[in-house]
Amino acid sequence: MYDITDYHEATSLAEFFKLAAADPKARIVAGGTDTLVKSRAEVPAFTGMALIGITRIPELQGIEYQADGTLSIGALNTFVTIEHDPLIQKYVPLLSQAVSLVGGPQTRHMGTIGGNICNAGPAADSAPALFTYNTICEIQGPDGIKDIPIADFYRGPGQTILKPGEVLTRFKIKAADYQGFHGHYTKFARRNALDIANLSCAALVKVHGEQISDLRLCFGAAGPTPLRMPVAEAYAQGKALTDATLAQIGQLCLRDTHDITDWRDSKAFRDHLVTVLPGRDITAALRGA
Repeated sequence: MYDITDYHEATSLAEFFKLAAADPKARIVAGGTDTLVKSRAEVPAFTGMALIGITRIPELQGIEYQADGTLSIGALNTFVTIEHDPLIQKYVPLLSQAVSLVGGPQTRHMGTIGGNICNAGPAADSAPALFTYNTICEIQGPDGIKDIPIADFYRGPGQTILKPGEVLTRFKIKAADYQGFHGHYTKFARRNALDIANLSCAALVKVHGEQISDLRLCFGAAGPTPLRMPVAEAYAQGKALTDATLAQIGQLCLRDTHDITDWRDSKAFRDHLVTVLPGRDITAALRGA
């Protein structure tokens, strides 16, 4: 059974701050696709808890294209909303592709992109795409608003920098971080749906003629948090788009990943995926350009 001691529903950020101040240990709940599952499974940290629902807070909703080209994505948007939103499909299609692979239809209709990131799972499908777009996380709390790069939002598996009383409100992607780029996402799992990634890779690439002018790579489930590949990305700048270049990019990714053996897969097989997925994603991204 669900061990929930109290439930409050905030209808504005001001009301949320008031409720959170009254009970600093209360957990935030949006779609509930992680929180309620863990409560039912009697995970210790999710028992005897009070919940503050945030799904009715308007400041956390909507997808906006701002005057300077920045995309502002409310944290409460569900995966289905993001997958089919015209602005997302036009400007950041890699994100649309990635969220289309989350769980099953029920999860995609209920789960929110903000919850997916706040859950801080290293295998979250939305994270690699957001990392490659250099996404900024907008956080609001009693002390005001702050913008944090998504790479700095994570502290470890299941851990973020959010303090009691703070809430992730929006994601911001600047025009310079999506204009001219082509992307592709691969989720490697044992099933085609209703599964968690054994390893995932997002590639965002910009080319000039036959040369790579910018490359961004991010792996999921290759370490304690989603991981960008600075060594491989730096190597790729100005390189000819050849099979040899793609192979070397894959090999260099091994320098920045931290694969392990667990019940899903072995370290050896994950390392193999690390070497081959970047080349495949880059090729697929440019094929769809």
